[in-house]
Amino acid sequence: MIPIPAAALIALGLVLVLLRSFLRRRNLQHIRGPERLKSILGHDYAMALQDDIGDLEFEWFNEYGATWRTQGAFGMDHIMTADPQALQHIYHKSGYKYMKKPSQNHIYYLLAGPGIVWTQGEAHQRHRKIMNPAFSASHLKSFLPLFQRITSKLVKKWKVELSTAPELFTIINNWLSRATLDVIGQAAFDYDYGCLGDSEESILAKEYHGILKDAEFRLSKPVMLFRATWDYLPESILKLFRYIPIHPFNRMLSLKRIYTTYARQILREKRPQVDAEKRIDTEDIMSILIKASASSDAKTRLEDEELMAQMFTLTLAGHETTASTISSILYELAKNPDYQARVREEIKAARAQLLARGGVDFTTEDLDNMPVCLNAIKETLRFHPMTSYLYRVATQDDVLPLAYPITSTTGETITEIPIIKGQVVLTSTFVYNRLPQVWGEDSHVWNPDRFNRIDTGKQTKVGVFANLMTFSAGVRGCIGWRFSILETQAMLAELLETFQFQLPVGAENIKDPKKSEVQWAPTGSAMVALIRGKPELGPAIRLRISLVQSK
Repeated sequence: MIPIPAAALIALGLVLVLLRSFLRRRNLQHIRGPERLKSILGHDYAMALQDDIGDLEFEWFNEYGATWRTQGAFGMDHIMTADPQALQHIYHKSGYKYMKKPSQNHIYYLLAGPGIVWTQGEAHQRHRKIMNPAFSASHLKSFLPLFQRITSKLVKKWKVELSTAPELFTIINNWLSRATLDVIGQAAFDYDYGCLGDSEESILAKEYHGILKDAEFRLSKPVMLFRATWDYLPESILKLFRYIPIHPFNRMLSLKRIYTTYARQILREKRPQVDAEKRIDTEDIMSILIKASASSDAKTRLEDEELMAQMFTLTLAGHETTASTISSILYELAKNPDYQARVREEIKAARAQLLARGGVDFTTEDLDNMPVCLNAIKETLRFHPMTSYLYRVATQDDVLPLAYPITSTTGETITEIPIIKGQVVLTSTFVYNRLPQVWGEDSHVWNPDRFNRIDTGKQTKVGVFANLMTFSAGVRGCIGWRFSILETQAMLAELLETFQFQLPVGAENIKDPKKSEVQWAPTGSAMVALIRGKPELGPAIRLRISLVQSK
């Protein structure tokens, strides 16, 4: 039996939830949106079951405009927007006034711990300030030789495979994930994970593979309902959920246990090498963080638990997302062989100029002077963002401005939306990245040449790179976006100079994306590329690889 005081608190909590839901529904009842559902999970469950990310969001965008109302769990009304002025207001002008939603943010804690992705407000400011020097543009340039060295190892691996066959038909993600894991190990921690070595794939690489899909893909209704209650539970209770022995929590705990072993070993080896009073000779990111953490000032220090959380976050974000992006780029280039040939010709011309001046390896300036390749990167980040949407919760009353007015349920024009404290706003990365008003009438087509005609400087300032929302924005913008872009540039230059990438036999004749082998599946608010009908294979894009024939 529940004690009377506890029962009273539960009852009071339910009353407050219902009251808050009623007040918000009244506040947003004039905003048009899809029909309310009887499901206690509202539209959240329907969005989780989409075949490809964006299916529902674009249906709603076409019906209601760039901003609309959706139904969250427990009947709560949410605002969903792809409006650039609204996004700018939330991410740039409001600072930490719009916080992450607890039920979504706590997943980061279960995976990594108290790192930069999980922290909010002043704690996030502290983490960001400590980590910023390690991600400065000037410091990141020093990693280019590493990117090229690891890519050369991958090139050699593929050449060996191709020494006995004219082409290699493979899941491209698996190779790239191993390469990017080796990159982040050495760049971030001066540690060799050995994923591209001759021995069997490491336990850590196997455990990381597909974690985003396993943690969020097609969760059951009971698990989603359980997760929805997290928005109303205190943090002390939420932290206990790491021990729940059911899927997907046991999967996350298994990875965290294995990674913690690696992290403690790396810290044991690195800490004696770093003297807080002396200059750091090594360039890896962890040495910089350890040096800062030796400070006596709590405002410029990270505790060991925070350091290990940063290590986990850097490893996951620094390899899985970059591998997925490069896989997506190679897939689109395989679908568009004429553009792939243009990229290759650009690389060939840059190589000739490099050799003419007596150089050996491309510099960052060489890579930045390859606009055809860089546009392919921008366009793929626009077309296949790793995150479909982000949750934000207003911490105070506010007014949300709109660049593109919407029509109310009574036919009136709405140019701004009053926001009450606690209101949930879903910012749609996927719809914003394909807004015709921003990217052109062909926004649903992969066309890198659009960046030759679009002046992003004249657009409403939103994203950190190419004005895309792919790396988020503002104070919560991805701290490692420059690292990811440079790594992608370096790897593409080496791979496309040596290899040609083609779709599986017969796939080039499939025009309907719904009949394509690749499914751009929703995994929570993120995206993962799967083979349609075979999610058990994990992240997978299959391509044919062959050596470029010299002319």
